[in-house]
Amino acid sequence: MKKSIVWLLAIGFLATMVLAACGSGDDGGESRIAIGPAGSGTQAAATVILEGAGIEDGDYDKYEEGFGNARDGLQDGNIDASFGLLGLPAGSVNDLQANTGDAKLISLTDEEVQYAQDELGYLPYTITADSYDFLEEDVQTVTAYAVLVANTDTIDNELAYDLARVSIENAEDNTHQQSNHMTLEKALSGSEGLPIHPGAAEYYEEQGLEIEGDVAEVSATPEDRADEIVMGTGSSGGTYYPLGGEMATVWNNNIDGVSVTSTETGASVENLASIGRDELDLGMTVHIPAQDAFNGEGEFDGAAVENFAFIGHIYPEVMQIITREETGVESLSDLQ
Repeated sequence: MKKSIVWLLAIGFLATMVLAACGSGDDGGESRIAIGPAGSGTQAAATVILEGAGIEDGDYDKYEEGFGNARDGLQDGNIDASFGLLGLPAGSVNDLQANTGDAKLISLTDEEVQYAQDELGYLPYTITADSYDFLEEDVQTVTAYAVLVANTDTIDNELAYDLARVSIENAEDNTHQQSNHMTLEKALSGSEGLPIHPGAAEYYEEQGLEIEGDVAEVSATPEDRADEIVMGTGSSGGTYYPLGGEMATVWNNNIDGVSVTSTETGASVENLASIGRDELDLGMTVHIPAQDAFNGEGEFDGAAVENFAFIGHIYPEVMQIITREETGVESLSDLQ
């Protein structure tokens, strides 16, 4: 009898270990989908895009992971598809292809694109076949803008001016591929509906740009500036984290007396919320959740963030839905 109990306990333990090894998704349907970290703009967009395809929460096993971790799950066969708001091309997607040889992007239907545009404000975008070596045809998806925002309680006008100036005028010092989008011509992309920091506005107006939106009120002064400025980025496998590290290095090398440290976070929504709590000085975010934060909508329903302002455009964030040929997934409907 005792031996039987021991064997039953052992079998139960092994079963638990096997289930744990299969992933950390929530109970749902058969498909295992990584939708981005909790509180991220990726997750907020992914859930709406899935909804547009008729896939509701509970219809799939949900993995709240950035593409850095989800890439490993895809590679190991523990995840069927992953959403990622990434630069184009994304090095992490190329890494998946290098390791598996069968990376694949899922194309959205016209109806799914329209739903994302109506519900999220994202814009239609075509990933052309020459974006990745493994693509054989164009992929239809949506995009938004990655922007830099600042805490108006800690980033003074002088510093905001220099952050904007160096981002544009020293963009060639930034070795990350997405820094090619940090140009004067695109500097105000994503600023619609957001207050702009007066320091950044001053620089752009000097360069001949017209500021159409509201200019934020700033309480920070150079005299009470912190010794270390902390910027929230995103997960290590995404675009924000390595690009943010490069941006911090360029600022540190070209702005006297400034020490900017970039830190890994859950990305957009977490960065905005952390700024609201005065836990971050700068944050990288998609412009859509930034609008929600300012207006107290969406993830910020009833809890508007009032102490942040737009500094500048960084790059277009393209929603990439990544899977592998071996999954047999051709469209979002196959994930139901």
